[in-house]
Amino acid sequence: MSNLTVYLIEEYGMNSIDAAQVSNVMNGSVNFVPVVAAILADSFFGCFSVVWSSSLISLLGIILLALTATIDTLRPQQICKNGSDICMAPTKLQFALLYGGIVLASIGLGGMRTNIATIGASQFRDSKYQNMYFNWFFFTMYTGTVIGGTVIVYIEDNVSWKFGYFVCVAANFVGLVVFLAGSRFYHYVKLEGSPFTSLARVIVATIRKRKLPISHENWYLGPHENADQTMSILPSRSFGFLNRAALKCEGDIKQDGSIAKPWKLCTVSEVEDFKSLMRTLPLCSSSIFLSTPIAVLISLSVLQALAMDRHLGPNFQIPAGSIPVIILVTTSIFLTIFDRFLFPAWERLIGHSVTPFKRIGVGHVLTFIALGVAAMVESKRLNQVGDGFRISVLWLVPHLVIIGIGEAFHFPGQVSLYYQEFPTSLKSVSTSLTWLVIAISYYLSTALIDLVRRTTSWLPNDINQGRIDNFYWVFAVIGVLNFGYYLLCVWFYKRKVGNKVVEHGASNASYK
Repeated sequence: MSNLTVYLIEEYGMNSIDAAQVSNVMNGSVNFVPVVAAILADSFFGCFSVVWSSSLISLLGIILLALTATIDTLRPQQICKNGSDICMAPTKLQFALLYGGIVLASIGLGGMRTNIATIGASQFRDSKYQNMYFNWFFFTMYTGTVIGGTVIVYIEDNVSWKFGYFVCVAANFVGLVVFLAGSRFYHYVKLEGSPFTSLARVIVATIRKRKLPISHENWYLGPHENADQTMSILPSRSFGFLNRAALKCEGDIKQDGSIAKPWKLCTVSEVEDFKSLMRTLPLCSSSIFLSTPIAVLISLSVLQALAMDRHLGPNFQIPAGSIPVIILVTTSIFLTIFDRFLFPAWERLIGHSVTPFKRIGVGHVLTFIALGVAAMVESKRLNQVGDGFRISVLWLVPHLVIIGIGEAFHFPGQVSLYYQEFPTSLKSVSTSLTWLVIAISYYLSTALIDLVRRTTSWLPNDINQGRIDNFYWVFAVIGVLNFGYYLLCVWFYKRKVGNKVVEHGASNASYK
């Protein structure tokens, strides 16, 4: 993934912006597929089956990409006619094999991502060890990404694309074998159906009972309702129209107290679960516009690196595809600093821990600051190009480091927020929601880049003739506006909790 943009430019003669677009779509798909895979695992197949089948799909995709790098007839000939800049375009078959490999690799990697985390955590009953597992999972994921963005990219740039891709094939194969080798030792969680079914039932039941008057004494709490439950579980006033889904009517209940018509009646808990999701959506939408500028910055920084001096000393040149690794390394380092030093010190001084809302807010601020720095760096690069010089690629480091620090704040903050605020029945959905937000951000960044290309001259094929700095300034301004929107969402969200509108789910201690 790290070097896909460079591969498309160098081996397929693709326009640099188009190559960045393809890379964005792949990144979006890798982060969207986990949501679909989580639904399939929870509802039909289980995590184990989804993980091994996804790994196999990923392996087939990487094999296809390795073949395009190995067999000359599977990629366009690098021969230009009459010395011009117009080279032979890829054939339909060559495009089909290329995109087929990209699609299979994306589906496979996305299908494994969250399900590996889920099946790993399911091996432990104690939350202490589950948290320890998640720490190791994210550490391993970041380590693998760093190795891919440095070692593999270096092999592809300095040895051969063929050798680099076949190293990836070997790694994928070994991973699949190791995973299957432990199959008889794993603890397998019994499938209980998808939580999305209950969400859909709430919508359908609300529509079917939309004309009924609301009775405050006729709520359906479940097959084992009692007086204590009536006192502790009542529908909240927020999104009050949804409460009709929990209204008992004649014929809705069997003699044993269970639901006779599942698509006409829901429990109060199911309705409140749906409301929890609804209340979180505005916060999720602000995260989309937080992640979109980062996706744009990552893809365009590779193009910037290609146009800069990447030499470190006389004999070593930094691969352009390795530049985004700066973000990953920075995030990993600062996650450790936050966990071991900053947050414990904050808790000792202030008296309570840093809330997810504060972490995400700091991430917003650092992101639009980084975009402003990136715009100034690009302005300097363009000025030097005009004078006939290429500045060092190290000029990209400051704003990429700021982005990395920001991710150390807001990425775990988002995971923690969704996990805390979603009800128990939707915990698996909450963990996959972060990946969905990232996926939407990559797709949106692709659309925005295409829009800017069509309406301005900022993003030509030769970025030295463009104005990427203006693009960054626009995103910096959008980042400031989005931060204001985020603060508004937090204010309304916390105000509802403080006014006791939410009767269950989130703990008020989280909002001190």
